[in-house]
Order: sequence, then C-alpha cells, then structure tokens
Amino acid sequence: RLRSAPVTVRFVTNTTKESKRDLLERLTGLGFDIAEHEIFTSLTAARNLLEQQQVRPLLLVDDKALPDFTGIGTDNPNAVVVGLAPQHFHYEMMNRAFR
Repeated sequence: RLRSAPVTVRFVTNTTKESKRDLLERLTGLGFDIAEHEIFTSLTAARNLLEQQQVRPLLLVDDKALPDFTGIGTDNPNAVVVGLAPQHFHYEMMNRAFR
C-alpha cells in the first residue's frame, strides 16, 4: 500500500557497521523490494553534515562503512566521525582523534 500511496518511502537505520550498499544487498536478499536511495543511515547523515560543513574527517568507522564516505577528503583532518569500530579504538588512533 505504501508504494502506491502518494508518500515518500524511506528505510532508516542507525547502523554504522556496514555501508549502504551492503545493507541493500542484505535487505534484498531477505526479500525486501528496496532501492539504495530509499535507505537513510546514520552514516548518510554524517556524510551530509561533513559536506555541509566542508570538513575533513578522521573516520573512526568500521572498514565496511568506508564506501559511504568515498570522495570525502580525509587529509589533514579537522573533524572526527565515530562509529561502531572497536578495531580502531586503540591508543594511537584515539590520540590522533584527540589531536
């Protein structure tokens, strides 16, 4: 019914462990009829904010989430994006983030 109604359909999640593309593949594999542009994640929100603020982030996100930040400059970071990425939470990386 939603697809035939005059409304915009979006699938919203707060996951930071996987890219939008991986999430799409998982959902379509479960039988959902969904397009990538219909998915809105916390990573989507983070990317939008990075683009609006024109900052260069240090990305403390899972490696599987990195494709959602393709094209975002990360040289000489002046911001930090934090997601669920335990493998990146170690002394060296945290020290870098605080600097």
